[in-house]
Amino acid sequence: MKFTRRHVLATASAAVLLPSSGPVRAQPANAPVIRLGMLTDMSGPFRDVTGPTGVLCAKQAVAEFTAANPGTKVELVVADHQNKPDNAVGIVRAWFDRDGIDAIVGVDSSAVALACSAICAQKDKAHLNTGAGTSALTGKDCNANTVHWTLDTWNLPYSTATSTVKSGGDSWFFITADYTFGHIFQADTTRFVEASGGKVVGSVKFPFPETTDFSSYLLQAQASGAKVLAFAASGTNFINLVKQAREFGVDKSMKLTALACFINDVMAMDLPTAQGLTFTENFYWDLNDRTRAFTARLRPQLPANVFPNMDQAGSYAATLHYLKAVRELGVAEAKKSGRATVDMMKKMPTDDDCFGPGLIRVDGRKIHPAYLFTVKTPEESRYPGDVYKLVATTPADKAFRPLNEGGCPLVKA
Repeated sequence: MKFTRRHVLATASAAVLLPSSGPVRAQPANAPVIRLGMLTDMSGPFRDVTGPTGVLCAKQAVAEFTAANPGTKVELVVADHQNKPDNAVGIVRAWFDRDGIDAIVGVDSSAVALACSAICAQKDKAHLNTGAGTSALTGKDCNANTVHWTLDTWNLPYSTATSTVKSGGDSWFFITADYTFGHIFQADTTRFVEASGGKVVGSVKFPFPETTDFSSYLLQAQASGAKVLAFAASGTNFINLVKQAREFGVDKSMKLTALACFINDVMAMDLPTAQGLTFTENFYWDLNDRTRAFTARLRPQLPANVFPNMDQAGSYAATLHYLKAVRELGVAEAKKSGRATVDMMKKMPTDDDCFGPGLIRVDGRKIHPAYLFTVKTPEESRYPGDVYKLVATTPADKAFRPLNEGGCPLVKA
């Protein structure tokens, strides 16, 4: 069946269920339950980037899997990490020691993710990271219990920087959130800008997440003479930066480029403000028939003007692939060892409606294409959510850091 935009935008009366990829294994009434803990930002600056819509996506994966495999019991619990590593660590330890959680999903903060990844390795649980940016999760801090889905601070800067410099944007200024996420994004982007023949003429860091007035930072950027203004920020901080850049007329002399932008950011700003902004996303709801089919299944649960972004799509895809690995391994065996389950995830090719066919490397990095987009003008947009123009595609085998460059101890020379 070909899914048109009309299918997606209309209200669906029932969810479309994925067919089982193998025979259903009957489970006894007292069969063990796979318990997933989704750790996300439900109240802070990343609420719209991950938060409730990410939870819906993970729940959608559970619903589709259990409908196709009725013998498997799956539960999903949710907690708000509040972007505090110590708070997240307390939640995760309680989940593992008291509540019988087998895997954690989401974890959309780099500092939180690194702390939780270490606990998962210690407790032999699975860590399905679908939101944090730091490439250290598959580099020096990698472990056999972690899968890093969706994006990282190598993937997005590589796609954005190389294409932008190639098109003439060869001088850059950064406005960067002063925490792990921002620091790594700026460092990796700088490397790709310089490797492509460009240069960085300046940068400034702002306190995260307290800053709301970015005027002084924008004036410094404007005075630098750079052609490209790169925002190494996310969530509400990033949205406010773009809005204020338009107010100050910075976009008249500089190309506005985001190192981490999501469709919900664009929808929150509206096209008159976001038009012309360039960035990389690894998923777009209107990219192809499969992405539209996924969104059609999710549509009845979403507010009218909300569309899933790449982080949220990653929560769906990673959860679904994890459950497929549990089915292959057996629930009892999967509950014994998160490491064994992640190993099974790596052995199985990935395939879902959000990212298409792919794989998980030995370092835990999920591999798929990257897409450079520019935001459409209001005149170019034809229907709700029609906001992106595809500029360039980086193929899956080029979209992420080469395996031998990350320093992951799991990679054998």
